[in-house]
Amino acid sequence: MNIKFRLTVMSFFQFFVWGAWLITIGTYCFNAKGWTGAQFGAIFSTMALSSLFMPALTGILADKVVNAEKLYGILHILYGAILFYVPQVEDPQTLFYVIFAAMICYMPTISLSNSIAYTILKREGFDVVKVFPPIRVWGTIGFIAAMWTTNLTGSKANANQFIIGAIAAIALGIFSFTLPKCPPQRTIAKEAGLAEQLGLQAFKLFANYRMALFFIFSMMLGGALQLTNMYGDTFLDDFRNVPQYADSFVVKYSTIIMSISQISETVFILSIPFFLKRFGIKQVMLFSMLAWVLRFGLFAYGDPAGNLWMIILSCIVYGMAFDFFNISGSLFVEMETSPAIRSSAQGIFMMMTNGVGAYLGSTVSGYLIDAYYTTPEGGKDWHSLWLSFAGYAFVVAILFQLLFRYKHKAAVETVAH
Repeated sequence: MNIKFRLTVMSFFQFFVWGAWLITIGTYCFNAKGWTGAQFGAIFSTMALSSLFMPALTGILADKVVNAEKLYGILHILYGAILFYVPQVEDPQTLFYVIFAAMICYMPTISLSNSIAYTILKREGFDVVKVFPPIRVWGTIGFIAAMWTTNLTGSKANANQFIIGAIAAIALGIFSFTLPKCPPQRTIAKEAGLAEQLGLQAFKLFANYRMALFFIFSMMLGGALQLTNMYGDTFLDDFRNVPQYADSFVVKYSTIIMSISQISETVFILSIPFFLKRFGIKQVMLFSMLAWVLRFGLFAYGDPAGNLWMIILSCIVYGMAFDFFNISGSLFVEMETSPAIRSSAQGIFMMMTNGVGAYLGSTVSGYLIDAYYTTPEGGKDWHSLWLSFAGYAFVVAILFQLLFRYKHKAAVETVAH
């Protein structure tokens, strides 16, 4: 089987197993279970909590101890097994721990999948910048396929969404054992220090001003990355409480509407090589931050009737907002770090975005909803909430433009090399 095709299959299911429930767990917790914003925020924050330590830890294991593809397979099988248990859970406290266990297994596989793909493609002599984005785009297609499967099977407000993810995850785990071997880098001298032997050298990247600033902004933007995943489907589904929108297409097929965001990703992922070469790494990441401002602002003024175009445009903008930072950020780490610590460095990038940043975004937004954006009748003031998110993203973009110094020509030459 062609190696690019095998990596494409891995990418497809990598995000299918997440997309089956990530967008609709809010609808499940709020509308089906009736839990509070703080309770849901805590459950959603488990993705961030696990990203604080698991990507870095598994990156170290992949760099120093075990084949990356084997570790990847084991983690997916465990993740699927845990998802099978979710339908048995009836209270938010228990679900917090169950989802936390699932995320401990899943979150590190995102950076591991990047490392596996980069390792295999480089070993086979491919140009990573040209070949990886078309492979990665199938991850987005997998996410879309999972969302549609969940919506069309009537699973967006029940626990079947987790069963869909579980079956696919175990299949992916088994498949990963057939991938080409990605052995650890065994280049440590006997006299090496403890930090090097433990694979902690990547944390020294924080001593480099440019890398430290990059990781700080990764954290700040990470606070916004998952907000529409947390609340987007619930936001659209809540229009059922407005009589003129109750039977609208948007309400009935809110998850499919949200999938336009992922469809948009497929276009923007393929455009990344062009934008990197034309504008450079800094401007591409700045475009992402400004796109988040539009993403949230358009949601604030959208509705299922006269302003449906705003909801659609917000979903289209999401492709640039999400991928331009995640993919270009991953490539930035790839080109700025040495091979011996590359998996560990990718783990740190994941830790700062989907770990520290996403934890703050998940928990703080949950408390903000309960304290400031919940009406006396129990509804949500979505308009004001989305505007507050847009304001935050705008401030981050301004600070990034002022503080982060990087010459895009050098970046492009390094990436192309």
